[in-house]
Amino acid sequence: MTTLTDATRDNFFDLVADGDVLVDVWGPSCTRCLALLPHVEALAARRPDIRVVKLEAPKARRVCMELRLMGLPAFLLYRDGQEVARLTDPNLTAEQLDEWLEQSTDAAPQTEGRE
Repeated sequence: MTTLTDATRDNFFDLVADGDVLVDVWGPSCTRCLALLPHVEALAARRPDIRVVKLEAPKARRVCMELRLMGLPAFLLYRDGQEVARLTDPNLTAEQLDEWLEQSTDAAPQTEGRE
């Protein structure tokens, strides 16, 4: 089973610097975030071409502020250190996440938000 990398305020920008990186920004009191966790773990195993990292929002508030995150769950896609896509939706489903990731990895840079 593939393990997820934990991002912190100290290592976040280093972790997203190279290649394609999916960042799962979550919080321990976010029930949708916790419900999506098994799917994110399965996604990491299914997509070895993408590094999957988790950023716990309450422990990395400055990073979240710098990224201008306004809601959870939030998923950010980085390509070589640049954010190329974003998805935030308090009612996000696993199917929506999969569809967004497929479109985002195949398409030009984009940002999508549902807050």
